[in-house]
Amino acid sequence: MPARAIPYRPHNHDACVSQALGDARRICQRQNARLTPIRERVLELIWQSHKPLGAYDVLAELASDGHNAAPPTVYRALDFLQQHGLVHRIASLNAFIGCTHAGQSHTGMFLICRACGNVLELTAPSVSTEVRRAATSEGFQAENTTLEIAGLCPRCQTEPGHE
Repeated sequence: MPARAIPYRPHNHDACVSQALGDARRICQRQNARLTPIRERVLELIWQSHKPLGAYDVLAELASDGHNAAPPTVYRALDFLQQHGLVHRIASLNAFIGCTHAGQSHTGMFLICRACGNVLELTAPSVSTEVRRAATSEGFQAENTTLEIAGLCPRCQTEPGHE
């Protein structure tokens, strides 16, 4: 597994992973969706790092757990988790990260550190509103919006060699 990234903001990482799994169970129960053990394990693996994980990263971790999962199994689990709003796909990285606003309809906005690879899900309702307003003014009906912002996190800004 890739080394656990240092989060943007200090927190109890085990508690955030536990909270995410509990939220997933509640959301799936409410939506009458089946959170199978493999889907739950994939979600847990994604939440164990602050760096987005690709499908093959997840597959490698499952194999080290002793699961005999094939790529289609991982992709189906990721599709399920994404459909139920439990993970986001970071298109520029072709990877997935846990949704910090699971169960809520929202625009996915991400700050992506180009140096350390950390990703922070950003909450900015005014930005979401302006994007929807701009799309509507063009007669466009937006169905899904994801904003990815690349740059340097606070920690990497202070390290030599990152400018």
